[in-house]
Amino acid sequence: MSDAANGELLFVPLGGANEIGMNLNLYGFGGKWLMVDCGMTFADDTLPGIDLVLPDPAFVAERSQDLVALVLTHAHEDHIGAVPYLWSRLRCPIYATPFTAALVRNKLAEAGLLDEVVLEVVPLGARLDLAPFDVRYVSVTHSIPEGNALEIRTPAGLIFHTGDWKLDDEPLVGQPTDVAAITAIGDRGVLAMVCDSTNVFRSGESGSEASVRANLLDIVRPKTGRVAITSFASNVARIDTAAHVAAACGRHLVPVGRSMWRNIQAARETGYLTHLSAPVTEAEGGFLPPRNALYLCTGCQGEPRGAMTRIATGGHAHIGLDEGDTVIFSSRIIPGNERSIGRLHNVLVTQGIEVITEKDHPVHVSGHPARDELKRMYGWVRPRISVPVHGEARHIREHARYARALQVPEAIVVENGAVVRLAPDPAGVIDHVAVGRLVVDGASIIDVDDESLGARRKLTHNGLIMASLVVDLDGNLMAAPRVALIGVADPMGTLAAGCVEALENGLATLRAARRVLDHAVEEAARAAVRRVLKPVTRKRPPIQIHLTRLANTGVR
Repeated sequence: MSDAANGELLFVPLGGANEIGMNLNLYGFGGKWLMVDCGMTFADDTLPGIDLVLPDPAFVAERSQDLVALVLTHAHEDHIGAVPYLWSRLRCPIYATPFTAALVRNKLAEAGLLDEVVLEVVPLGARLDLAPFDVRYVSVTHSIPEGNALEIRTPAGLIFHTGDWKLDDEPLVGQPTDVAAITAIGDRGVLAMVCDSTNVFRSGESGSEASVRANLLDIVRPKTGRVAITSFASNVARIDTAAHVAAACGRHLVPVGRSMWRNIQAARETGYLTHLSAPVTEAEGGFLPPRNALYLCTGCQGEPRGAMTRIATGGHAHIGLDEGDTVIFSSRIIPGNERSIGRLHNVLVTQGIEVITEKDHPVHVSGHPARDELKRMYGWVRPRISVPVHGEARHIREHARYARALQVPEAIVVENGAVVRLAPDPAGVIDHVAVGRLVVDGASIIDVDDESLGARRKLTHNGLIMASLVVDLDGNLMAAPRVALIGVADPMGTLAAGCVEALENGLATLRAARRVLDHAVEEAARAAVRRVLKPVTRKRPPIQIHLTRLANTGVR
């Protein structure tokens, strides 16, 4: 690993390559490193009890003295969500435009880090001197205000980092993609473009937010019951659309979910949604007549603690839905969330609630470029090297093929941990660094391979047997064993009693010389319980033996 020395210009993704989410990108030159974005993703069913997954920043954390800055492109969780969890390992200044900075500031305050972090709020189009990197923000349209690409100039060449982007002449909220600035960057000569791959398999264009507004208005207008729209809380244009639809249909907008309110507040503080009248609170919204209520809810991915799930299952303190009401999922399904969203749909449908998704009506447009938009971007930038990111392996490989078809001389397929030399020639993957995942487990951050998670998964699938034994110094039982079956089926109600009997017999037949040894008693007890379990459960739940040895008082 040359560590960005000897005039090499390096690109190293630690997250977001071969996956969608957890974006963390590094650029290296002259012994210094620049980090672009620091995101997280949500855990799936394979990580019981875990909500958030983070990229492991160990490679750059070991070089934190040479990390010049963390530059954030926009405020989606997969680009900023890991900041409050990982910053203490990095301890570098953070740069962000106003809307992104407002949300990051909230996260840092909740983590108790606000007074420690240098958070530099910069205007749109700002230029940053982060030697040896000269960085300029370039406005692009995305499904959130203040999406930004980055022009990164170095002595070895110019990089255009697209961030998340799309083309939309009517974004409704935020800036359109600055085509003139991007074309000018292409005219200066771009060594490499590091580009969004999310929708590379989608033909045509991603569509306009203006069309979503018109379609939602057509759907909501004839409804007489309550209407709930669930979407990403960060999609401020969709919040604006929901407010417009509510007003046009004689309904009151009721944001539901903490992050929805937080994003509305951040948007208003930074000059967006200023025309909105004050939304109705959740407590007030529960008393609205059905035909006058439009709920805008978090939880569009079926998150167990999201507002939409809590409403559907009757767990929300103020908001409920009844037969004849309508729920509109104005969002896409993030890969991996199909099961949780399907369960939520079924819960709603069985209550007689109509469910409308993007598969039924055009109620969502993506914030990422489809193939025609990618083609136009490559025509403006004209890079010598294409580096596809922000996609699974299939997205990245297809994007590389497409870039070559668009006459890009070189396209490099990367994965997390790949060390890509962009300059000098020849460009390509020259090394790999260790990468991994961390998880947020309550107040702790642990490695995804931590043994506690392995034990938790085993418990989830097999349950647990706990047996408590009290013996004297000679190993004789001083009381009947106690057995607890946790998550282990006992349809006949006899399994626990059978384990107790097996424990008593097992210790009675254990040789006296071994009964004085704790490990021998525990081993015999575990074997006795397992003999009872195997023919009944056909599973191998962990067996915990709690052994207490007391002096014999003569009392039994």
